[in-house]
Amino acid sequence: MADWAGVKHGVRKALYPAYEARMLRRLPPEGRPKHIGVMLDGNRRWARAVGRDTAYGHRAGAANIEPLLTWSEETGIEVVTLWLLSTDNISERPAAELEPLLLIIAEAVDSLADAGRWRIHPVGALDLLPGHIASRLKLAEERTRDVEGMLVNVGVGYGGRREIADAVRSLLAEHASRGTSLEELAQELTPEHIAASIEGHLYTAGQPDPDLVIRTSGEQRLGGFLLWQSAKSEFYFCEALWPDFRRVDFIRALRDYARRERRLGR
Repeated sequence: MADWAGVKHGVRKALYPAYEARMLRRLPPEGRPKHIGVMLDGNRRWARAVGRDTAYGHRAGAANIEPLLTWSEETGIEVVTLWLLSTDNISERPAAELEPLLLIIAEAVDSLADAGRWRIHPVGALDLLPGHIASRLKLAEERTRDVEGMLVNVGVGYGGRREIADAVRSLLAEHASRGTSLEELAQELTPEHIAASIEGHLYTAGQPDPDLVIRTSGEQRLGGFLLWQSAKSEFYFCEALWPDFRRVDFIRALRDYARRERRLGR
């Protein structure tokens, strides 16, 4: 029985590339997203399932980032936003777990920058991070500033509420520098003005909003990811834990997206 199970596994593994290629051919170019957000969830549960410690799961998850970006390039995606660490993670996880996780993230971002294929843009409250980690993220951005490849937003110390609060603070500071009084600003603040003004102060200012947001691990909630930007996004929830997320899972998400009729609030 064990031998037969191994044979079936080998057959499936051999057939997957052809299956994936066929699915890709059937994806209409006009139905592919330009910007995807990915919530890389499930590293800790994956580690427990294989009987290893949490750091092992985070390393396995980090190793799956470059394949994801490669698959994204293959399908013409222009922007990928990765959520690696939330503001809640920083405040709630014990130091014994958080410190190695931060180092794993920094090493992963260094590796992406070393590849020279993508422009790295950290998004998040970097002031919440240890100085040496924030410096490495900023250096990765500087090193890849002139790369012409896909833009990769790296969400570290990211929270959607914190981003909106930061954007509002930046907006108020901008108006204060112009000498605008609070009374004058209050008169200007229509819903349309707020939307247009805040978007220019978000971590992703100048970028298109995500067309598709993918969350792995079976959780079906946003948890604060791209709260403002995802108002008209499509969502895809995948059962696979992040280290197990495969190219076929990615293509299935794109296929599901292509089949939807995007109303965009209309």
